[in-house]
Amino acid sequence: MHKAIFDKHFTQQESIPEAGIERAVEILRAGRLHRYNTLEGETAEAALLEQEYADYMGQRYCLACSSGGYSLHIALKAAGIEPGEAVLTNAFTLAPVPGAIDNAGGKPVLVEIDSDYCVDLKHLEAMMQKSRARFFMLSHMRGHIADMDTLVTLCENYGVTLIEDCAHTMGASWNGLKSGSFGKVACFSTQTYKHLNSGEGGLLTTDDDEIMARAIIYSGSYMLYERHGTLPAAEAFARVRLETPNYSGRMDNLRAAILRSQLPDLDSNCDRWNDRYRALEARLARNPGIQLARRPEKENFVGSSLQFRVEDLDQAQVSDFLASCAARGVELKWFGGAEPHGFTSRYDSWRYIDEIQSLPQTLKILATTFDLRIPLTFSLADMDIIGAIIDEEVTQLLG
Repeated sequence: MHKAIFDKHFTQQESIPEAGIERAVEILRAGRLHRYNTLEGETAEAALLEQEYADYMGQRYCLACSSGGYSLHIALKAAGIEPGEAVLTNAFTLAPVPGAIDNAGGKPVLVEIDSDYCVDLKHLEAMMQKSRARFFMLSHMRGHIADMDTLVTLCENYGVTLIEDCAHTMGASWNGLKSGSFGKVACFSTQTYKHLNSGEGGLLTTDDDEIMARAIIYSGSYMLYERHGTLPAAEAFARVRLETPNYSGRMDNLRAAILRSQLPDLDSNCDRWNDRYRALEARLARNPGIQLARRPEKENFVGSSLQFRVEDLDQAQVSDFLASCAARGVELKWFGGAEPHGFTSRYDSWRYIDEIQSLPQTLKILATTFDLRIPLTFSLADMDIIGAIIDEEVTQLLG
């Protein structure tokens, strides 16, 4: 029997809007790529992006950074982390999250996840009690948003400062409130596979005057902080400007211009991602051997990727499944491997953590969890082809 082959690339993004390309060429011709290299009366692209993204989020301040990981690092520093201090974070995340905690001088303390790929709130409370951590860096991993009402209450009850990693939830919301609006600080990524694409880049948002003042100085503003797009009053800088190190993690004007051209289309693109996600989800749901995440009614997610489990597969079958899908052009990632592969790594491979915890629930969930990127270059018809291939390969393996 002839088996369908999918022939599109899972790493192919849509092109940058023409307005962004034209503005990028203007900047290249002018040569003023540095965010502080402006003419008299000119506002830098980076400052304009900060104004526009703060407005989009409905928050007072935004800082444009060199990467999402960098924004996580200085978020912790600006929030007042002390050397060696415990920082809670969910065990299912990408390596830059515990890396940012380590970079800030903190000690990652990992929390179990639940079957919907969110942080396990019961284990979170237990770890709050046990660790007495003052910070929780919540990773909305792969776009899955936990019950934020309960989570925020837990943080308030235990005096924990919430920092949101929204790399996968830009444009998403919980109960009508944008992801990134729940914590003291929120961090976003604009790396190529995220919801805005500048190749590499990050955004930090907050309503807190002192945190923003410190973050701007940390980013490498020298004493040019007045040129930023969203700015606390001068008194905030008077307190911190001479005691805050310069870590040089600014965004340049070229990347800012590229991002500004995409921001007006962000919400409509989120809808397009969700159309594709729902089409693929519906196709996979026809196979009883495939377990899909529950998406709560309060969660307005952005379906730029999809995760599923095939719990009846053993270790050998997992490898066979990945290989058979790949042979038919469907590129799946597996987060359950003992060794890091590409951008995927399991928490127990982060050996720089002083004490690798035993998290059996997370290990069991990840053992048969597969991850699929959904580029906007794919059509709704493509989703049906991809879903059919996965369906057929699962059925063949499970008999």
